[in-house]
Amino acid sequence: MKDIAIIGAGGFGREVAWLIERLNNVKEEWNFVGFVDDDETLQGKEVSGYQVIGNIEWLRNQEINVVNAIGDPIIKKKVIERLKDSKNTYPVLIDPSVIHSDKVSFGEGSIICAANILTTDIKVGKHVIINLDCTIGHDATLGDYTTVLPSVNVSGFVETKECVSVGTGSAIIQGVKIGANTVVGAGAVVVKELPANCVAVGAPAKPIKFF
Repeated sequence: MKDIAIIGAGGFGREVAWLIERLNNVKEEWNFVGFVDDDETLQGKEVSGYQVIGNIEWLRNQEINVVNAIGDPIIKKKVIERLKDSKNTYPVLIDPSVIHSDKVSFGEGSIICAANILTTDIKVGKHVIINLDCTIGHDATLGDYTTVLPSVNVSGFVETKECVSVGTGSAIIQGVKIGANTVVGAGAVVVKELPANCVAVGAPAKPIKFF
């Protein structure tokens, strides 16, 4: 079995631990060694029965498999950049229930949770999170560090640039592009291109804030 650690001991980190358990129920592949988190109050404690074994700086000197369970795309990217000189590797974790064709490419470190469907000719970037019960349509591209929250519908030919966050229950119609670092609010319906560095909400989704 291969050692693996999870960055982030919060709610989604615990869900990823469960994902690893589900994978091991099918095939014993992963030895989950514990969580890594910069919260000093968690050091040495147990979270959902697993140890918090160190902080992110500790990972710089390791050589193990790591997945990043930080949901915020920009923070997720910063953490990976802190570890750029480490010898760790970033496997792809795909829940056994996921349906996808062999024409989907997954970038390193991506986490695909239960009950997702990805059809054909899809590109999933590095360190992408697709949370529970989403559909990703043909020819879609999810940029590096994108986070797709539960029950999102992404139509064909959609493209998200890096560090996009797509809120729970939102829908993106065919061919729409979403700029880097943009946040799509929960329940939004994206019917036209969204610029970079904004928060967009509503149906149809419109930017309400730029940063």
